[in-house]
Amino acid sequence: MNSVNTVAPGLLADRLRPDRTALILIDLSNDFVHPLGKAATVGGRDVRPAQQILPAAGRLADAARQAGVAVIHCQHTTLPAGASDSPVWRDARSRASYSAEDICLDDSWGQAIVDELAPQPGDHIVKKYRYGGFSGTNLELILRSLRRDSVICCGVSTNVCVDTTAREAFSRDFYVTIAADACASWDMNLHAAALLTADRRFALVAPVEDIRAAWG
Repeated sequence: MNSVNTVAPGLLADRLRPDRTALILIDLSNDFVHPLGKAATVGGRDVRPAQQILPAAGRLADAARQAGVAVIHCQHTTLPAGASDSPVWRDARSRASYSAEDICLDDSWGQAIVDELAPQPGDHIVKKYRYGGFSGTNLELILRSLRRDSVICCGVSTNVCVDTTAREAFSRDFYVTIAADACASWDMNLHAAALLTADRRFALVAPVEDIRAAWG
């Protein structure tokens, strides 16, 4: 599979200027990432790829805060008693690999962000109920209010929730960058394919260290 394009440092520096940029950390919750979470214990998912990106995602979040980049945690949420489940959503979830019907149940340990990336003072938390971070949430309101027109997406899974959120951002006329090595999937071939598609069509794809370097 062909690799993604190399992004010129000058382009990244302009695209990711701190006063215009928000970092969106997607679904880095215990149920998706922790070995005791439901993706692993109920769905049988190998969460090692997700575990392996936590240091890079942590470095990215720390650098973002130091630079004045807005940090937003998108937190997948299932409401109790099926309150967030439509027939279409239930049908899709019934066929989803490596999951559970009540994954990331609201206010549970499984929904909480992993300790390694725990939200810090000044961070924003957006509960989401579908794959994309914009559907039925206040994410766009926060971004517009903070006057951020450029977003960096990272998290899990690259080919589903990260990809959907990035596409939704692009469709709403936000510049999109994906932090390649701060994303993971249960199938890293799908991870690579998602990044290649994004790179060719709607986003810049760059490693964490290049993004951090853009902030000096």
